[in-house]
Amino acid sequence: RTESANVVAAIPGSDPRLKNEWIVVTSHLDHLGRGVAINGDSIYNGAHDNALGVGILLEMARALNASSVKPRRSIVFAAVTAEEKGLLGSDYLAQHPAPAATIVANINVDMPLLFAPTQDFVALGEEHSTLGPQARAAAANEGYRLSPDPAPEQVSFVRSDQFSFIRNGIPSIVLTGGYKARDKRVDVGQMQRDFRDHNYHRPSDDLTLPMDYDAAADLARVNLRIAVDAANATARPRWKPGDFFGRTFTEQHKPEAGQR
Repeated sequence: RTESANVVAAIPGSDPRLKNEWIVVTSHLDHLGRGVAINGDSIYNGAHDNALGVGILLEMARALNASSVKPRRSIVFAAVTAEEKGLLGSDYLAQHPAPAATIVANINVDMPLLFAPTQDFVALGEEHSTLGPQARAAAANEGYRLSPDPAPEQVSFVRSDQFSFIRNGIPSIVLTGGYKARDKRVDVGQMQRDFRDHNYHRPSDDLTLPMDYDAAADLARVNLRIAVDAANATARPRWKPGDFFGRTFTEQHKPEAGQR
């Protein structure tokens, strides 16, 4: 047994009525540590999964803190632990926000796979909630489009920390790297597939692999726009009418009669 902490910081909301509604940005801080040696290397570095995601989260927090923006709702930045052990850190956070606080949206950053400049990002969960249109507008403001999930059969929307929030009835979205390269000679989609086939959860996920820091900065800007827009909107984010996730999980978390 061991203990491992979530690392959490908040920009308090400026609206007295809305400040206890949280927009939570997450990224998992763990990887696999040491494991079976491959080609003599037993250190599983996790550069793309998920040091890059944590770097994006930290840059979002730095930029918002340095700005003059005062979001109406609180924006919480959480580097969560034990994603690789079963979403343990995010599950705890989703169920134990601060007293009186309510989590109303989650934006997760996990293994965005940013290998080369692209014209697009992919927004997992775009079609399920009002965070989708906000993501599309935020991407356009930074000169990007949103492309469909290239591998929907992998059901990636329920395979990372966002699922801890989804199953508590909280709308969530995850932006990952796109696959339409700005340089037509580059096959970004193949680079992503090669990573999954040869480097995912292996010691070779390290800084010898390509990593596009400009794209990472742009993804930080897009995610921060989504967070601020959601924090300032009159209505909190919500599942679309009849959506599977909203119907399945929100109903489970409605208060009993007589409760609030």
